[in-house]
Amino acid sequence: MQTKLRELRRARKLSQEELADAVGTTRQTITSIETGKYTASLPLAYKLARYFGLTIEEVFDFSEWE
Repeated sequence: MQTKLRELRRARKLSQEELADAVGTTRQTITSIETGKYTASLPLAYKLARYFGLTIEEVFDFSEWE
């Protein structure tokens, strides 16, 4: 799944560790989501979107699922 997570994180000058701490997950999970190796669970996707003040659809690209 495509995601804008890396771009959003870098725009705020956050490390993966800082973002992980802010949403209650691990740096490894953030890395895996950014590289497309892991799809965030709905609760985690919601936390990430809320952290950036966006909707889930603005952070994650669901077009390949349609």
